[in-house]
Amino acid sequence: MAGKKRRRLKLLTLSFKEDTRISKQGDTEQDEQEAWSFLPVELLEFIISQLTLKDNIRTSAVCKTWFSVALSVRVVNKPPWLMYFPKLGNRYEFYDPSKRKTYSLELPELRGCRICYNKDGWLLLYKPRTQRVLFFNPFTREMIKLPRFEMTYQIVAFSSSPKSPNCIVFTVKHVSPTVVAISTCYPGATVWTTVNYHNRLPFVSSIWNKLVFCNGLFYCLSLTGWLGVYDPNELTWTIRVVPPPRCPDNFFVKNWWKGKFMAEHKGDIYVIYTCYSENPIIYKLDQLNKEWVEMKTLEGVTLFASFLSSHARTDLLGMMRNSVYFSKVRFYGKRCISYSLDHHRYYPRKQCHDWGEQDPFESIWVEPPEDDSTFSWED
Repeated sequence: MAGKKRRRLKLLTLSFKEDTRISKQGDTEQDEQEAWSFLPVELLEFIISQLTLKDNIRTSAVCKTWFSVALSVRVVNKPPWLMYFPKLGNRYEFYDPSKRKTYSLELPELRGCRICYNKDGWLLLYKPRTQRVLFFNPFTREMIKLPRFEMTYQIVAFSSSPKSPNCIVFTVKHVSPTVVAISTCYPGATVWTTVNYHNRLPFVSSIWNKLVFCNGLFYCLSLTGWLGVYDPNELTWTIRVVPPPRCPDNFFVKNWWKGKFMAEHKGDIYVIYTCYSENPIIYKLDQLNKEWVEMKTLEGVTLFASFLSSHARTDLLGMMRNSVYFSKVRFYGKRCISYSLDHHRYYPRKQCHDWGEQDPFESIWVEPPEDDSTFSWED
């Protein structure tokens, strides 16, 4: 009898210890949860502000406190607007792909100008009649003039805002199969500087070449896919030994060179090849291995492609992520042609476009204004 009592007491003791251990473990987990939930708001704001948009949205589902903090520091980038140039008059249209709205703005300052490039909210313009080169911000109406320069139909780009002390304007012109003329200028200069450079590899310069500024260098993609690089600090021009991107044979049809675009994003260079009857192919330059790598996903990046300059964005809402938006609007100005890498299809469906049919100076992607409430928009 005494033995049974001792065994029962032992079992109760073990049960009590186990309950105590579980209770302590639960208390520890609860304390940890309470410790996270009672973090100072300032610290929580700092931590969540470092997250990407995707992680920010996930974090907001933890609790009410985290939801309010995540919402307060959430940054959603605006996509660029597509600016259309009128054939007559001074009324310019701007298409917002996120809202699918078209705005209009009178810009008499652009009369007689040809658009050349866009970056950081500034247009680079050229007036053929007076040979005047100038910067213009279409939303603030600021204008910065450069020295006169005879610019035929050649590609041109600039490194940063003309208000930056590091702004450099760069253009390259074909002289012969082995020689190019590179001209540079900067805001405040009185003349342009032009130097001829010899090519060690075949490089054909034309209006259909593509230009981007990346990591302090100007990268120029030729008609045949070779990459020329200009260093504005060292004043050197080289042709990189990087084999051109490989494309299917059916890409090389009539006007194939017109359906090629190049963009830069955080030190990476992307090239988009398109063909009327095929899905686009996107490559990223692998600087280390000196090769173009085909991309099956953009990992949330969105590319906005136009002939004169292309752009990249992250942290866009909805289905705009991991897509390429082209400079063509269909359905009476309601839908921009885009291609989704997630769904491997164009939107709207079967809206492939032959870029050989489009005027390269018809439109360009530009930075949107801070406030669009003052714009009149069209139904």
